[in-house]
Amino acid sequence: MNIILFDDEQRVHLLPLTYTRPAADLRIGILTIREKWEKYFELSSSSLTEAYLQEKYPLFTQQDNLLINGRVLPDADLMERIKKLEHGQSLTKGNLFIAVRLNEKELPAFNPHASLYHQFDYEGDPMVIQYPWDIFSKNAETLEADFDLITAGRISAPLSATNTLIGDRIFAEEGAKAECAILNSTTGAIYLGKDSEVMEGSVVRGGLALCEHAALKLSTKIYGATTVGPHSKVGGEVNNSVILGYSNKGHDGFLGNSVIGEWCNLGADTNNSNLKNNYAEVKLWSYARKGFARTGLQFCGLIMGDHSKCGINTMFNTGTVVGVSANIFGAGFPRNFIPSFSWGGAQGFETFALNKANEVAEKMMERRHIAFNDTEKNLMKYLFENSKEYRVWENG
Repeated sequence: MNIILFDDEQRVHLLPLTYTRPAADLRIGILTIREKWEKYFELSSSSLTEAYLQEKYPLFTQQDNLLINGRVLPDADLMERIKKLEHGQSLTKGNLFIAVRLNEKELPAFNPHASLYHQFDYEGDPMVIQYPWDIFSKNAETLEADFDLITAGRISAPLSATNTLIGDRIFAEEGAKAECAILNSTTGAIYLGKDSEVMEGSVVRGGLALCEHAALKLSTKIYGATTVGPHSKVGGEVNNSVILGYSNKGHDGFLGNSVIGEWCNLGADTNNSNLKNNYAEVKLWSYARKGFARTGLQFCGLIMGDHSKCGINTMFNTGTVVGVSANIFGAGFPRNFIPSFSWGGAQGFETFALNKANEVAEKMMERRHIAFNDTEKNLMKYLFENSKEYRVWENG
């Protein structure tokens, strides 16, 4: 059986996070959605996604292929139901197309919206990521499920006696370090990934997923279900936020109810608002609507696409969306929708030239020993050209 995780038309609602990845490669809880499915099936997977992403995320096919919606999170019951699908059978939940089993010749004509397959209704209630804010809103529940999945039958590596450990849902992988920290898992599981580090004076009120090679810097305060993705550094105060990976919030400042992509950097004393002064519902920029959409949330902070950066003392309004490879700096509050490849702040924006954006990306990725290769360059070029419509200053 060959596992393929596909993107459906709803991926547009997950922009800017899905500008640079299939939905299955979004991180929620401890693992990405892809990693969850691969762990359940004990198989590797590939992606069926937008044409411009297939170079970076190639599709691999076999004679027998099981296609699964990349926005759907697995559980044991759903996996068993999907495994029972026979050739030409699909699994749906209302309007949600969950999975189908096809042979190699049928793949080019695959359409998750056509009644071409013998459909079965799933009786369960799968967790689905529909909007960017689902990632932090559903992070607590997903983190608990991932913690149980990863740690079942295993014994945690020991932690230093200098720490204060509260509760019994703390797990440290090999090489994880923590000194003089307070780790309270009575409100949520705390997972310390391989070679991660919690520096002195940090206070963690779970849940927390500190992924491989990630670090909490001195006297960091974490509360609410927060995920710090691989090779990321975090300082200051963080509440119910997800950092996908390879990004830094290394200094003081508040980050709350937010999702930060990869290769981002938040300058010292960057703060975001996650609650409006009038306590009203937060509206967030929607690429699908090309306007602002209601979230149904009172608490909603910052959504930032890959490769974006902000300077010291940057202030983000409640419900701000930042695209890919934007560079924000200066005094005051910038607008709450910042298009990809923007350069500036509250005083106005100009275009962040592609060659300059590529230079920054190359230097940052080099620090993590990852090449900014032709595939990455092609992806950035495509996004630069296809995000022009949002940079209004270019369009007269």
